[in-house]
Amino acid sequence: MQLEIGSKAPDFTVDNQNSNPVKLSDYKGKKVVLYFYPKDNTPGCTAQACNLRDNFELLTQKGYVILGVSTDSQKRHQNFIEKHSLPFTLLADTEKIVHDLYGTWKEKQLYGKKYMGTVRTTFIINEQGIIENIIQKVKTKEHSLQIIN
Repeated sequence: MQLEIGSKAPDFTVDNQNSNPVKLSDYKGKKVVLYFYPKDNTPGCTAQACNLRDNFELLTQKGYVILGVSTDSQKRHQNFIEKHSLPFTLLADTEKIVHDLYGTWKEKQLYGKKYMGTVRTTFIINEQGIIENIIQKVKTKEHSLQIIN
């Protein structure tokens, strides 16, 4: 199923970096930035996370909760958070449950070689749980501006 602006955001439960279960429906009444990224501690993913970190106060003032999602383990997430002082939650979607629900696990190509991986995508979900925006061309160093505008 292809998600679109105006679709109900699929609910899920997956563990965060501290092995605590996180349910999307627990954030009803809040605006959620659900961002999917390929891998902790890689250049593009680090630039994106640090841009969100550097603008975290502005995003929270505007009412956003930030949830990052990758297939990395809780341990890798803890390391990433600690290394870069990330103030938001990272979800360890090791079984690709959330990726499957949101259609972000797809065939990719690098140097002519095809493989499966995370397509960097951000879903902006409103207080009623409806997808308000989908950012598919993520600018890692300017991501906060893409969310706010």
